[in-house]
Amino acid sequence: MRALPRAGERAMSRGLLLDTTRCIGCGACTAACKEQNGLPLPIEEQTTAYTWTVVEQRQGVNVRRMCMHCLDPTCVSVCPVGAMRKTESGPVVYDAERCIGCRYCIMACPFGVPKYQWDRAVPVVGKCVMCASRVEAGKPTACAAVCPTGATLFGERDDLIREARARITAEPGRYVDHLYGLEEAGGTSVLVLSSVPFGQLGFRDDLPPAALPLLTWRALSRVPDVVLLGGTLLYGIHWLTRRRELVRRVEGGGPRAGRRMPRGGTEGAKP
Repeated sequence: MRALPRAGERAMSRGLLLDTTRCIGCGACTAACKEQNGLPLPIEEQTTAYTWTVVEQRQGVNVRRMCMHCLDPTCVSVCPVGAMRKTESGPVVYDAERCIGCRYCIMACPFGVPKYQWDRAVPVVGKCVMCASRVEAGKPTACAAVCPTGATLFGERDDLIREARARITAEPGRYVDHLYGLEEAGGTSVLVLSSVPFGQLGFRDDLPPAALPLLTWRALSRVPDVVLLGGTLLYGIHWLTRRRELVRRVEGGGPRAGRRMPRGGTEGAKP
């Protein structure tokens, strides 16, 4: 189990530190994620609704892909029914029971993380939930628990930041002098260290330091409330009615539902 010691008893946001210089590409994190969340095989090469984290190779570097768990998530801000939620402990979780299938979260995410189950008659969204039930129980994420090299480290976000800065200071020739996720898009609960510029690894290097929902609100604040509320209400009613009709068809013996996700998009295999 690889977890940093807690910095006291006060409530703090947990997160992950991904050190690409320590990753050996073994894939243990992906396998642990599949098992923990009851996700079906196979392990795919890219993240999908059924594979929530993968290890890619870029510029000779093993790079982990997963939800960044933004401190102020855009997916949460655009969801009209509260299906996406940022927990106080850090994970951004998803409630499939509330989802109306609008896919706003997919379009809004600056990291392209949420994926849709296109093979199901009544699809839901699939994404990493940072082992929310384990985190709430005081345990590290499944991926951090199985990492053999410490490339994935779980702990309080403040402690992870200090650890990352200490590594950069101790070995300046090994790391780019930047901690990805510290400020990008307002900051994320998943932080990344690298030996090469992050843009070369496929990370967006054009994100502002301000939280994206804040920028959206500044623009929307200039639009009359009645326009926004009316449009949101009508569109919500449309999607909800359409989704309920699809559910009735499936329950009545319509097209096969296909592979199913664990309810709520949370863990289902291991405690």
